[in-house]
Amino acid sequence: MIAEKIEKIHTESPDKGYRRIRDDLERYHGIKVNDKRVLRICRKKDIKSTIKYTNNGCTRQAANPQFVAENILNREFYADAPNEKWLTDVTEFKSFISSIIHFK
Repeated sequence: MIAEKIEKIHTESPDKGYRRIRDDLERYHGIKVNDKRVLRICRKKDIKSTIKYTNNGCTRQAANPQFVAENILNREFYADAPNEKWLTDVTEFKSFISSIIHFK
C-alpha cells in the first residue's frame, strides 16, 4: 500500500526525493511513516529524485585547479636559521586569490 502511494507520488512529481515523498504521504494521504522506511522502499523500487544538488564542500579536491604552486621545499621543513622558510596554507582563499589574478 505504501509502496504504491510512493510510486504514485514519484510519477506525479519525479523531482521529489524520499524526504518530500514522506512529507506528502503524511500531509495529503494521512500516512505517518518514518523517512527511513520511505528511503528503504524507494531504494527497493529504484525511485530517485531527478534533481541532484552539487556538493560544494571545502575539503574536496579541485577537478581543474587554476594554479598549482611548485613544490620547492619537498617536505624539507628544517631551517638552519630563523626566517629562511615561510609556509602558509591558502586553500581557503581560492576566491580571493582568483579575484586578485583576474584584476592584474
